[in-house]
Amino acid sequence: MIITLKASATKKEKDAITKKIEQLGYKPHISEGADVTIIGMIGERAERYREVFEAMDAVDHISEIEKPYKLASREFKKENTVINVGGVKIGTSEVVVMAGPCAVENKESIINIATLVKKSGAKILRGGAFKPRSSPYSFQGLGEEGLKYLAQAREKTGLLVVTEAMAQDHVKLVAKYADIIQIGARNVQNYDLLKEAGKSKKPVLLKRGMSTTIKEWLLSAEYIMSNGNYDVILCERGIRTFENATRNTLDLNAVPVIKKLSHLPIIVDPSHGTGIREYIATMAKASIAAGADGLMIEVHPKPEDALSDGPQSLLPDQFNKLMKELKPIALAVGRTL
Repeated sequence: MIITLKASATKKEKDAITKKIEQLGYKPHISEGADVTIIGMIGERAERYREVFEAMDAVDHISEIEKPYKLASREFKKENTVINVGGVKIGTSEVVVMAGPCAVENKESIINIATLVKKSGAKILRGGAFKPRSSPYSFQGLGEEGLKYLAQAREKTGLLVVTEAMAQDHVKLVAKYADIIQIGARNVQNYDLLKEAGKSKKPVLLKRGMSTTIKEWLLSAEYIMSNGNYDVILCERGIRTFENATRNTLDLNAVPVIKKLSHLPIIVDPSHGTGIREYIATMAKASIAAGADGLMIEVHPKPEDALSDGPQSLLPDQFNKLMKELKPIALAVGRTL
C-alpha cells in the first residue's frame, strides 16, 4: 500500500513511519517528489496494517496499488524517474544515445569505435563482454578481458559503459568495470539474476524479452527495485511475432504504454528490433517521435568481419549521418539530442 505524507511532515515523523514499517517485517520504499513524499509498504497482506498508519498525524492518506508491479507503477510515483549515470541523465528532455559494437573483439577495435561514436554524439559505449548466443559454437565473448577493454575505452574517451551480465556471479564483476549493468532479453525472467542486480548500486538496463508482455517486463523491473535498486532503464528491442521480414518486430507501442503505466525511463534498440542495417535509421527516428528517452545502436567499422551481429551494425559514417538527422526530429517533439 501507499502511505502519502502531509506536506508538513518532519524528518522525525518520516523516520518513525519507516521504522514502524520495518518493525512489522516490511521494507519501506520512499519516493520524494517535488510536492509530496510517498512511502510504499509493499508485501503480502500489507493492507491489514492500514489503521496503524492512518492513526499517525504525519499521514495524509493511504491507498492501494492496483497493478501487480508496485514500485515500477505510476501509482507509486507520478513524476518521471531521472537516472543520473556519471553526469549523463536518462529520463529528461535529452535523448541519450548508447552506441558501439555487439561484442568487444579486442582492445584496439573497441577504443577505435568508442572514439568514433563519441565524435558523432553518443554519450554511452555499448559492447558485450559476455555474449548469450543461440548456438554454442558462436563467439561467446571475451569475459573479464573484454570488460577491461571497455574500461580502457572509457578512460581514453570519457564515454560511460553499458554491458551485459548473464549470471548472478557476473553482476559484481560487471559492476566493477561498467557504469550500467545490462540484463539481456534472454534473461529478463531470470529472477535470481534480477534479484542480484537489485542488490547492486549500479543502474540496470533491462531489455524486454522476445516473448515478454509489458506486464511481465514491468514485473521483472519490480524484482530489481524490490531489492533496493530503483535505477532501472527499460529497453524495447523487438518481440517475436509471425513476421520474418525482419529479425524481430520492433514494438514502438511499448513506448507510450510504458510512459502511461510506469515512471521508469525507456530507450529503444532499433538494431535488434530490425536486424537489418537499412531499416535502423528509420526506426531510430520513429522511436524518438514515439517518446523514447534514448537509443541503443550497434556500430562497427567492418561489419563483414564482426564476430556477431554484423548485418545489423551501422558503419561509422552512417551512424554520424543518423545522429545529425535525429536532431530536428528530437526538436520537433520537444526534445534535444
